[in-house]
Amino acid sequence: MGRILIVEDERAIADIVAFNLNREGYESEIALDGTRGLSLALEEEFDLILLDVMLPGLDGWEVLKALREQKTTPVIMLTAREEELDKIHGLELGADDYITKPFSMNELKARIKANLRRVEYAKTAPSPTTEGLTVDRSLMRVCKDGRVLELTAREYALLVFLYDHRGSVFSREQLLEQVWEFDGFLGDLRVVDVMVRRLREKVEDDPGNPVLIRTKRGAGYYMEG
Repeated sequence: MGRILIVEDERAIADIVAFNLNREGYESEIALDGTRGLSLALEEEFDLILLDVMLPGLDGWEVLKALREQKTTPVIMLTAREEELDKIHGLELGADDYITKPFSMNELKARIKANLRRVEYAKTAPSPTTEGLTVDRSLMRVCKDGRVLELTAREYALLVFLYDHRGSVFSREQLLEQVWEFDGFLGDLRVVDVMVRRLREKVEDDPGNPVLIRTKRGAGYYMEG
């Protein structure tokens, strides 16, 4: 079902998460500090990484920043903090999702399945080509005018979703439900704005005047049909 790296300094939590994921059919690996977690994440191949924020050695932010310089592996941040700015900071650094402690195993497993499902969908749907943008679904690789763009799994999923529904405007709430799979999600709507901004910085010639991912004032985001 997938290989998951758990970077969590509290051994009891890490063991419980690993035990439950193994029962679901996942293969899990544990790192108890940021330095070890980053080393494993860079040296080995994982389908998804669960990354705690408060870690000895390198903290979660430092691990994520270094990871994103080389890999686009989906990352779910585990945070004990409720502050929205912490969540936004993680997304700005390239996190794909987050879950706040304490969390239930059912909630965590649902977030993992949603992220892995998005990766699989992105590999199999038709490849978009528009405005010099081409997508290789099998490799989850996006090129702009022949240049390979480094997109995270969530940025890629958002781009593909908007392309597949080009011409339709989606509110932030709808995108959270469709791309993040938060059913009836309330609050933290800025996560969509952050992801759109990050995506524009990578795919637009002039992010300040976007032509690919457009804003419908008061309504939401869309891609031209």
